[in-house]
Amino acid sequence: MSVALERLTARVRACRICVDQPLGRPLPHEPRPVLQPSSTARILLAGQAPGTKVHLSGMPFTDASGDRLRNWLGVSAREFYDTEKFAIVPMGFCFPGQDANGSDLPPRRECAPAWRAQLMALMPRIDLVLTIGGYAQAWHMGTARLPSLTETVRNWRAIWDGPAAPKVLPLPHPSWRNTGWLKKNPWFEMDLLPFLRSEIRYRID
Repeated sequence: MSVALERLTARVRACRICVDQPLGRPLPHEPRPVLQPSSTARILLAGQAPGTKVHLSGMPFTDASGDRLRNWLGVSAREFYDTEKFAIVPMGFCFPGQDANGSDLPPRRECAPAWRAQLMALMPRIDLVLTIGGYAQAWHMGTARLPSLTETVRNWRAIWDGPAAPKVLPLPHPSWRNTGWLKKNPWFEMDLLPFLRSEIRYRID
């Protein structure tokens, strides 16, 4: 990691704006920013926000969603957590809490405006961004994002062939809550995942 990125990451990990200067209700627990930036990786995983297990572990995707995501990518845990291969920078760095139904709340609104552009500027080798879920797609895809997540992911070939740099591939969230979505959209596993795994291997091998 470059010195500049190391310093910025330390500032992010000490961030308390969602408690000290919140937009709306403050974070209901002590902040614990979780991210894995890299100045050498070519692949950025742009996810949503940590869940409860990640909040406890302090490492990204140490949960069932992470198991499914690594399967989608065709990588081992060792490869996944190798900062030479992957940068992992979610839209929200802290677990945002849960709603009355036990679902995770959206990423905190303070995170991305405060930190994301600065982090992206210090990760110059990124040439593939995997946008996981609607919040990451809204930030990274601009007008290429369609009204729904399903439409956006289904349009992945046109998005890939577009002029954007770095290249972007939209993905649904790998939560097990999305198992029904995967069954309704078999093209995702049949068409997109083989292409995705090929592009991953091209960049990490």
